[in-house]
Amino acid sequence: MKTVRTFILFLILSIPVLGLAAQPAAIGDKLSALLISVDADVEIPVIATLAERVNPGQFKGLEKAAARSALIKALQDKAATSQGELVRFLHQNNGRNIRSLWIINAVAVTLKPQAVYALANNPAIASINYDDMLAAPVKQQAGTAIAEWNLNLINAPVIWSEGFFGAGAVVANMDTGVDYLHPDLAATWRGGTNSWYDPNGEHAAPYDANGHGTQTMGVMVAGSGGGTAVGVAPDASWIAVKIYNDAGDAAYSAIHAGFQWLLDPDGDPSTDDAPDVVNGSWGLRNAVNICVSEFSTDVQILKAADIGVIFSAGNEGPGLETSVSPANYVDSLAVGSIDNSLVVAQTSSRGPSACDASIYPELIAPGEGVRTTDLTFGGIFPDSYTTGYGTSFAAPHVSAGLALLHSIYPQLSMTELEQALKDSALDLGQYGPDNDYGYGLIDLEQAYLTLQNPGGCTDADSDGFFAEPSCGTPVDCDDRDATINPAACDIKGDGIDQDCDGIDRTKGKDCPLDSSTGGGSGGGGSGGGKGKGGKG
Repeated sequence: MKTVRTFILFLILSIPVLGLAAQPAAIGDKLSALLISVDADVEIPVIATLAERVNPGQFKGLEKAAARSALIKALQDKAATSQGELVRFLHQNNGRNIRSLWIINAVAVTLKPQAVYALANNPAIASINYDDMLAAPVKQQAGTAIAEWNLNLINAPVIWSEGFFGAGAVVANMDTGVDYLHPDLAATWRGGTNSWYDPNGEHAAPYDANGHGTQTMGVMVAGSGGGTAVGVAPDASWIAVKIYNDAGDAAYSAIHAGFQWLLDPDGDPSTDDAPDVVNGSWGLRNAVNICVSEFSTDVQILKAADIGVIFSAGNEGPGLETSVSPANYVDSLAVGSIDNSLVVAQTSSRGPSACDASIYPELIAPGEGVRTTDLTFGGIFPDSYTTGYGTSFAAPHVSAGLALLHSIYPQLSMTELEQALKDSALDLGQYGPDNDYGYGLIDLEQAYLTLQNPGGCTDADSDGFFAEPSCGTPVDCDDRDATINPAACDIKGDGIDQDCDGIDRTKGKDCPLDSSTGGGSGGGGSGGGKGKGGKG
């Protein structure tokens, strides 16, 4: 590491004459164009990312809370040891609005062009990009309330009937905010300073000037105050990051800060208060079929901390190769949209992924005509609902579905729960995974049964014998009837092979029901003893 004096001297000597020197390789394309076109006194918001990195995979094998704590401390320590000279340089060059983004080892700052060029020539800097702005998604206008076909389609009520509503799980959204005065959302806000974050500094408590965030949160956790159930996991707690300001814009640095907060909401790495699942119903719509890596490190870090990161696939369809970032990242889970006829929406983005050519989207969920919560305008209109359309409303079904499964199986990783959703999805479209429907429509009932039976061994009639040959018991030839299994007594002449040996005959002296000694043909049959299907 160079001394401070050497570092500053290096930067001073390396400042090029504007318009004459070659563009430094570390400067992003949009920023390069701005630097050429603006006057020397114009201040430009940028994000400077350092080359030093933390390997998030080094904490695998630790217990989840310990791994998260160690990861957060490593990221913060790396930023503390590597950003000091950079921050001093920024202050000396009149940098304004300096903000450390330790989650990606970067600093957001507003600088004049000459300082940007100097900074780019420092070998410690990996890249400098324009701190761009993302426009808020369009909120849905109020519409006629419809039945929750979407919840029935993914079999959420079946999970509720087993007594599971998401209690103990925490979901988060990165959106326009949340109207926590809505009666369907008020009770499940986790509350406290570690449950709401506004990187733009406009609101100290949950607030939504747009409505889109209130709508996506409603699909996840809303109750039934309007007379019908709306949310997939109504007992899950929620927290939120309001990445968009009240004008409807989100600076890239604010989004990075939002990811950073989600990893450690209370600012104390020793406490585990991160959410289990993060929903992002937004994307970089101006870069269709491009892998924009701006937020890939953030997503990778959260995934390494065993936090599910779900993104809407985008509304850029129906053509193939219409994926958008961050949904098309390797570590994100992209969700497309279908209607109540199980047809993929025309607007739903298709794959393959522009980042790794993988299947895109990975899953689909209801998104066309979904009833959800809307703004109450300060509590004046508490009975406020709307009907949503698009992948923005499909993604929360998967996010909340993961939360629901996490509340039942907290010992399983998010990767395992996501895989269960893929393995149990209803295959639609072409046979097998495809770039219209992904792995299929999420089915929470089948995912629940899959997780109950991780080895794939079924004993539907609960007679102690499995239907599969690799599960450690003789094969049950009829797993629907507890009176038919390899240990049962065969009844001669009744047309049923009770003992699964392939022949309808009496076992003889070892069988208490021997038709030759008066047992008759009425002792067996296939009438009783049925257990609950699929629960072995």
